[in-house]
Amino acid sequence: MARTVRPIGSATRGTTNPNRLRRMDRWIAATHAAALRRAADPVAVDLGYGAAPWTAVELLGRLRTVRADAEVVGVEIDPARVAAAKPYERDGLTFLHGGFEVPLPGDAGRRALLIRAANVLRQYDEGEVAAVWERLCGRLAPDGLLVEGTCDEIGRRHVWVALGPEGPRTITFAARLGSLGVPSDMAERLPKALIHRNVPGEPVHAFLRDFDRAWAAFAPYGALSARQRWIRTAAALRGEWPVVDGPGRWRQGELTLRWDALAPGA
Repeated sequence: MARTVRPIGSATRGTTNPNRLRRMDRWIAATHAAALRRAADPVAVDLGYGAAPWTAVELLGRLRTVRADAEVVGVEIDPARVAAAKPYERDGLTFLHGGFEVPLPGDAGRRALLIRAANVLRQYDEGEVAAVWERLCGRLAPDGLLVEGTCDEIGRRHVWVALGPEGPRTITFAARLGSLGVPSDMAERLPKALIHRNVPGEPVHAFLRDFDRAWAAFAPYGALSARQRWIRTAAALRGEWPVVDGPGRWRQGELTLRWDALAPGA
């Protein structure tokens, strides 16, 4: 008799909404497009998709705008959630019971081109994050990407970390600009690795302070649009912080920096 392997991790609250992860998906489709196009096995994992399968369904649609044969595997540690999602399976979309071991259908040697873990680590202790990252990165293909972060319930504000097989690379702040008061409003959506680090003396605190200052300095551009204000704020920050994207992404309400600039204790 085959031995049943207990999934690694614990169940999340499971809350989700349609289009909650659209900003994260849009960024993934744009920045990971080249790897997606050249991959021999374009398989992505929606890890911890929650009580409803909407985010996995949406991820498949968005990745298939880049690669028509992209595949998405929704992975949930709660077997009842997997059972509820099974009726939504179709060509290229599968739901499996599992956790941080990241099961994939078929060959046991498969590795994921993408693992998206949104709102999964909020319930874990900060000290557990590095080990989870290492485990998930170990399930990536050589060109693979792990995107781990947090957003609000309707996807207005996101902060996520992008990691390759070697570890963390970048951190991205993304917002619906029309509803943004100040950039530091995104602090409550910092990923678990940083959520408790927004205190004086930590780099993320200094960055959010500078972000707010630049946002205030370019307030007159708000008369044109919040987007114009954000673009000029981002350009100003690029002179002080290692911003790695440019106006094309800024226009989407995004700003991406090197992770090492904001890493705890950097």
